[in-house]
Amino acid sequence: MNRFTVEETNLLSIYHEGSKAQLTENINAALPYMDADMRELAKRALSKVDALTEEEFAELTIYAAEEV
Repeated sequence: MNRFTVEETNLLSIYHEGSKAQLTENINAALPYMDADMRELAKRALSKVDALTEEEFAELTIYAAEEV
């Protein structure tokens, strides 16, 4: 399974509304409003989300994380 960084997890937690499709749609809609660094982070996170099956996505616990 793909590993998400703390930054990616935090980004996903902002846009997560339940389904993989909704998460992808929400992040893609926000991309034009992100600065270059955030856009790269979002694209990297999206590529990891896209690689997940629906079952793998359903098993993810997506919530804001603190740096370790």
